[in-house]
Amino acid sequence: MGYDTIPYDKRIKENIKNYALSNLYDTEMLKGYLQNLAEMLEINILLTDRHGEKEIVIGDSFLGFHPDVVNDPGRKIRVQNRTVGHMYIKELEEGRDRHLMNEMVDGTVTLLAKLGEEAYLHREGSIYLEELEKQLEDRQHKVANNEREDILTGVFNKLYFEAKMKVIDRSEVVPVAVLNVNINDWKFANEHFGDEESDRLIKTVAEILKEEAKPYFVIGRVDGDVFGVLIPMAEEGEAEDYATRISERCLKFEDAVLAPSVAVGIVYKTNIEETLEDKLSDAEYEMFNNKFEIKNAPGYRERLEKGI
Repeated sequence: MGYDTIPYDKRIKENIKNYALSNLYDTEMLKGYLQNLAEMLEINILLTDRHGEKEIVIGDSFLGFHPDVVNDPGRKIRVQNRTVGHMYIKELEEGRDRHLMNEMVDGTVTLLAKLGEEAYLHREGSIYLEELEKQLEDRQHKVANNEREDILTGVFNKLYFEAKMKVIDRSEVVPVAVLNVNINDWKFANEHFGDEESDRLIKTVAEILKEEAKPYFVIGRVDGDVFGVLIPMAEEGEAEDYATRISERCLKFEDAVLAPSVAVGIVYKTNIEETLEDKLSDAEYEMFNNKFEIKNAPGYRERLEKGI
C-alpha cells in the first residue's frame, strides 16, 4: 500500500492491526524474560496473540486452558490503542505478596506495551522512509528519462540521439550502420483519420523498431515520422536483416484502419573521420530511393486506403 495515497499518521493508526507479536518482539528473548519472571514470582504465565492463540507458555498450569479473550481477556498488551496480545498468570503458591506480584506483572505488561510501541514505530518509520526514497528515485528516473526520451514513442528524442551520435563519433568506433527509417504516407493517415490515429501509427512503428532491435541498437525519433537507428560495430548483413524484419512486421500488422509501412535507407560509417550526422543524411537519400520502390509496388495503394 503506497504511502503517497495514505497519510503517515493515518497509516500508523491503522496498520497495527496487521502486526503479530512476532513482528514486534524477539519471541525467544521475550520467552527468556518471562521464564525468569515466572521463577522469581512463582507463577505460570501464558501469552497469547490478540485472538487468543497461545504464543508463549511458561509452566503446566495452562494445559487444557482455552483463553476467552472476549469475556476473560487477562491483562491486555496494547500498542497504538489496539490489543496485540493477552497475558494470563496463575499462582503456584498462595500466601505470597500478591500486591508485589501484581505490581511486577502489570509493570511487565506496561513495559511490553512500550517496547512494542517503539518497535512498531521504528519498523513503520523505516518502511515509510524506504518508500519515500523509492518514490524519489522513481521521480528522478522519470525526470532523467523525460530529458532523453521522446514522449510519444519512448525512443530517444532528437537532441539525445544527436548527443549519442557525437559520443559514438568521439569513441572512433567503426563500422557503424546508420539507418534512416521513414513512415510511408503518414500524412495520408493524418488527413484521413486524424491526429489520434496518425499518432498511433507512429507509436506502432516505434514499437516494432524497439521489439526487433538488439539491446545495443540506438534508436531515436529525429523528425515527426522519421527515426534514426545506429548499430555500432555492425556485423555483415545485420542492418539489412533488421530492415527486412521491421518491414515485414509492418506488412503483417493487422488493423481496420492503419496500414503501417516504412522506407529504410542504410549506409555505413567505416572511416573515423566521417561523422554520423553526415551519414544520417546519406541514409536519408537511400531511404527516398527505397520509398519510391515501395510506393510504386503492386497493392501498396489498396492496402493504404483500406480504412477509408
